[in-house]
Amino acid sequence: MSGIGARIREERERLGLSQRAFGEIGGVEPNAQGKYESGDRTPKADYLAAVAAKGVDVLYVLTGTHTPAPVDNLSEVEEWVLGSYRTLVKEDQDAILRLTTTLAEYKASYAPERKALSEED
Repeated sequence: MSGIGARIREERERLGLSQRAFGEIGGVEPNAQGKYESGDRTPKADYLAAVAAKGVDVLYVLTGTHTPAPVDNLSEVEEWVLGSYRTLVKEDQDAILRLTTTLAEYKASYAPERKALSEED
């Protein structure tokens, strides 16, 4: 099973709700909820708005792509770096990912050694 119905069910299960409880949130009867999940019916906008208010990722339900998590409190430089990264072709983005991963691993592997050296001073 794939498509909107499967993603509605996935979101319902992620929230730990029964079909009845989820249908009530969306303002529909349990049989309508079941038909949405089986793909026999397509939900209307008011249903999607109601379940979104309870934490459903409606972008994911409709497109299969999760809503990006917001990144708060970025500095101007961080925003610029992120914006620049997004303009790169995939191969260059992959290279940047490899570089930053290597730098982070390097820092993590040498951090305890540097701390020990600074404590000796």
